[in-house]
Amino acid sequence: MSPSATTNGASNGVGKLDFTTFQNVIDNKLSTTSKTRHGINPATENPNAEVPVSTQEDVDNAVSAARTAFKTWSKTSIDERQKAINSFADALMSYQEEFGHLLTKEQGKPLNQASGEVERASGTLKAIASLKLPEEVVEDNDERLVTTRYTPLGVACGIVPWNYPILLACGKIASALYTGNTIIIKPSPYTPYCNIKLCELATQFFPPGVVQALSGEEDLGPLLTAHPGIDKVSFTGSVATGKKVMEACSKTLKRVTLELGGNDPAIICEDVDIEKITTLSFLNSSQICLMIKRLYVHEDIYPKFLEAMVKFAKNLKVGPGDSPDVFFGPVQNKMQYDKVKTFFDDIAKEGWKPAMGGTLDQDAKGYFINPTIIDNPPEDSRIVVEEPFGPILPVLKWKNDDDVIERANNTTMGLGASVWSGDFERAKKMAERLEAGTVWVNTHFELSPKVSFGGHKWSGLGTELGVNGLKAYCNSQTLWLKKSL
Repeated sequence: MSPSATTNGASNGVGKLDFTTFQNVIDNKLSTTSKTRHGINPATENPNAEVPVSTQEDVDNAVSAARTAFKTWSKTSIDERQKAINSFADALMSYQEEFGHLLTKEQGKPLNQASGEVERASGTLKAIASLKLPEEVVEDNDERLVTTRYTPLGVACGIVPWNYPILLACGKIASALYTGNTIIIKPSPYTPYCNIKLCELATQFFPPGVVQALSGEEDLGPLLTAHPGIDKVSFTGSVATGKKVMEACSKTLKRVTLELGGNDPAIICEDVDIEKITTLSFLNSSQICLMIKRLYVHEDIYPKFLEAMVKFAKNLKVGPGDSPDVFFGPVQNKMQYDKVKTFFDDIAKEGWKPAMGGTLDQDAKGYFINPTIIDNPPEDSRIVVEEPFGPILPVLKWKNDDDVIERANNTTMGLGASVWSGDFERAKKMAERLEAGTVWVNTHFELSPKVSFGGHKWSGLGTELGVNGLKAYCNSQTLWLKKSL
């Protein structure tokens, strides 16, 4: 049973969550709609449970409740907000098994990875609620005091993708609530289930209207981004949709944060951990914007590296996420599956050489794709230029530092990048020349909720997480205070 609810106006009592029914969460009440829809289990292609299809009326009701709640929630103390968020985080962990199984069922990732996402999400809630956003003293003398402080924006909308629905929703929820905002979560139509239950759980710890969830189809996002009662949109998803979100938000001058796609390069110099790099290239079936998408290996070690990488990857099991020892679950949805398949069509057409994989089992049930490694394709080939967002990886040769940096930066994307070398100073210098929001040396995909995260170029606008992420949910206000007339 989850921990006791706080006494901040949240729903009375703590009821056990029912993980078989799914409804909108509006003003701490559960409601459905006359029309419903369902997601698909990507491992079986069987339908999951029915979920609501929200209408303009549902959006209006949620925004109205959020604006009413903001009047009081924005005046609560930091200590009160922190206590409520921490209790919510503990409750989430008390349901780790249930959320893990539900996540595997709707998203497809292996159960151990799903369970790990729940744990990381709980930790993210607590970490963000431990940050400090103090008033900044710019000047303080006998004549005047000049300070800058950060005040909440109002109603936020978190638009959550299908690859890490629990973790990414919790990052948006914690940042919004801790800074005194209210938030409406819009899950991906492909993975609505965990986000709905997450916000239902939140009703036990937050007052009505503070955390809400609306399920819907593709037209729900535009209803939210166009709504004049929403002050901030935090969107994680594709570049194409991000541009539409930005355009819609501009009409009401909403604040907007965009975390979009990536085409992350990893540059391998020498003496590397091949198993770790392979794992970081294929985790979650490569459906992570920050995964390694282009692997540049120095020509002196290229044959040995490629051979060892293939040998290791062949031992990683493909199958349903609830099967033992599975590393590769299915691609999450048919749209993405069909997109990844087009890269396999190009193998023969473009003359790419698979070092591993390269074929699909068209008759298999579920959206499974065998991991594939492409051996040194041309730099201008589609597999190098575009982000597949699936388990097909190009491995490329290089021999000159300046040349490989130029190749790594030759993209419209700039989310993450890494350099791997036994020579730390060399790797550091190379890392500083990479055009990406997050750059690692001798690792990749290490993140902390206390560190800001965002993209360069077309990979995003603004940052999430960390103190900078908190500021993105705030107005900056400067006070000029004369000490005498």
